[in-house]
Amino acid sequence: MDPLRRDVPIDPPRTALLLIDVQNYSTHPAGGSFAGLDEAENNARCAYFVNLLVTKVLPNQAQLLGACRSAGIEVIYTVIENLTSDGRDRSLDYKISGINVTKGSWDAQVPDIVAPLAHEIIFSKTSSSVFISTNIDYVLRNLGVRFLIVVGVLTDQCVDSAVRDACDLGYLVTVVTDACATHTPERHASSLANNRGYCRQVTTEELMAEIRRTNSLK
Repeated sequence: MDPLRRDVPIDPPRTALLLIDVQNYSTHPAGGSFAGLDEAENNARCAYFVNLLVTKVLPNQAQLLGACRSAGIEVIYTVIENLTSDGRDRSLDYKISGINVTKGSWDAQVPDIVAPLAHEIIFSKTSSSVFISTNIDYVLRNLGVRFLIVVGVLTDQCVDSAVRDACDLGYLVTVVTDACATHTPERHASSLANNRGYCRQVTTEELMAEIRRTNSLK
């Protein structure tokens, strides 16, 4: 492997799939991130974002989960979730933005289609980047992870923050472009264009083929 290139295939024993904030709060029309929207905003978000999640993004994530589990790739989740009952541990940005997910609540739960297995790690976070408000870097290094596959929501917020921080910390990052989503196609495209310099970008189909190839070489 050339250490001065980003566009290198993953090495499954040293790889983790990171699902960012795929939870009821962010993805379900009854979730907390939809609260307070007027009817027109809610309808617009559901028409594009929720429909995209249901028809494409969540199924793509489910495919990747199956492939990664079969290949022995570590699966790790983040969820926005307070560590305290009153949310006093949240970042200043989350407090200002009104992002408040009660510990153990329905909002903090992952949808069944991509639900974690009992042995898989879930990080509760209270900032945009999981690398800021959790010890994920320490845990990934304990697991021997060098490659990160990143999927989730929102492409231009928590996904983008994780990609940039992971790159700066020395991970080789692959973003699966059609397994991420944000509220508009313009925001999604702009975010991918902006973080292309930090990561490798592939589709679900391309990464599935890559995982199959690495499995066949065992």
